[in-house]
Amino acid sequence: MGAANVIPGVSGGTIALITGIYEKLINSLKSIDLEVIKMVFTGKIKQAWEHVNATFLLLLFAGIGVSLVSLAKLFKFFLEHENPAYEIGLMAFFFGLILASLFSVGKTVEKWNPIVIISFIIGVAAAVGIALLTPASENGSWWYLIICGIVGMCSMILPGLSGSFVLIIMGNYKLIMLDAVSEFNLKVLMPVMIGVVVGMVALSRALAWIFKHYRDITISLMTGFILGSLLIIWPWKNELYYTDAAGEFILKKGEKLVSGYEWYMPDFASNATWIAILMAVLGAASIWGTEYLAARLGGKEEA
Repeated sequence: MGAANVIPGVSGGTIALITGIYEKLINSLKSIDLEVIKMVFTGKIKQAWEHVNATFLLLLFAGIGVSLVSLAKLFKFFLEHENPAYEIGLMAFFFGLILASLFSVGKTVEKWNPIVIISFIIGVAAAVGIALLTPASENGSWWYLIICGIVGMCSMILPGLSGSFVLIIMGNYKLIMLDAVSEFNLKVLMPVMIGVVVGMVALSRALAWIFKHYRDITISLMTGFILGSLLIIWPWKNELYYTDAAGEFILKKGEKLVSGYEWYMPDFASNATWIAILMAVLGAASIWGTEYLAARLGGKEEA
């Protein structure tokens, strides 16, 4: 989940859903409430620990944290390398991963009916709409960083909706995910983490209720999100930048401002294209392998 959340267009929630821990995660987060705080202050630490399934959450978020810190620098190298083949290869890997997860998530819908299908279409439309939004410019204000944390956490929890891509739309992806995480800049990270906690507690309660009462509709909506997010993660695209009346790039803090993206078809005569396709196949294989491993571990746990 940590690795997925670093890449724009990839959702950690998708990974949680296909590995079978999504509902467990949502219910565990939902259980963080005033009752738990009361238990802690009255010395009932063990009861509070069990109430929120803290062992599960601690291990999960430890893994996410390690992955964020360790992979942020690696992904920054690929995404900012002067040779565009590096970024295309990385994005192709995650394109294959997302494409494979589409089938893994969709097959968990128990019954497809008109309402469920409409929910799926809404999910696709929403994800495509987000992909076509114009990114904002970078903003390091503490209140805006808190909002980034809230919105980013909500999108990280929702399968198919990428927290990193939402941060791109909000203009703060580079500031938070590439610079602050890799440099451990607490001035930026602390407000973001406050927003993450607020978003996590608020959204988890809503999702737990929705999952309980409208499971198929919810999963079909999330499947639609995943399908629509393929437009975001498409490896072959160029960034478009704001220019002034004279055609010169508009800069902020010495960097060009992204206004949108231009998608194009790959050149199949290029070796780099076939390497990217191989990366996409490896991405899909990683999902199938993860799903197989999750099924085996789940079977052992039930036994």
